[in-house]
Amino acid sequence: MQQIELEKLVEKGLAELELNDTFLIEVKLKNNKIEVFLDSDSAVDFQKCQKLSRWIEAILDESGAFGDNYTLEVSSPGVGSPLKLLRQYPKNMGRKIDIKYGENKRCKGILKDVKDNIVFVEYETKIKEGKKNKKTLVTEEIKFEDIIESKIKISFN
Repeated sequence: MQQIELEKLVEKGLAELELNDTFLIEVKLKNNKIEVFLDSDSAVDFQKCQKLSRWIEAILDESGAFGDNYTLEVSSPGVGSPLKLLRQYPKNMGRKIDIKYGENKRCKGILKDVKDNIVFVEYETKIKEGKKNKKTLVTEEIKFEDIIESKIKISFN
C-alpha cells in the first residue's frame, strides 16, 4: 500500500467515523511504520486517535497490505510542528506565531485573524518621531500561498 492510498484510507475513516472536525495533516510511511498526523478545529484527543487507529488497523489487517509486521501511530503533529493547512490557523488566533514567507521575509507576532486566504499578524515596531522612538502596532497581511513555514510559538509566561 502506498502513501496516497493510506491518505485516502485515513480520509475515508474520518468520514465513516463522523470525525467531521478532524482532518489529515500528513501520513508518513517508512518501511513498515505508518505515522498518521491529525488536527482538528477543536482538539485532537486520545479517543479520536484511538478510534481512527482501530478502524485503520482493521482494514490493514483484513487486506494484509503490510502483513503482520507493521507499526501504526495516530496522533496530532505535536507542539512546535509547522502549520501546513490554512484550516489550522483559526484555532490558533491570539497566539504568538513566526512566519517565513515570500523571498526571505519573516514576521513574528500575534495571529490576529484569518480571512479567505489571508493571515493577519500583529506585531510591535518602533517608529522614529523627532529624536524619540515610538512603539506602534502594525498588522502584516500574508497570503497563505506565500507562506514557506509557520510555527506557533509556545509561551510559558
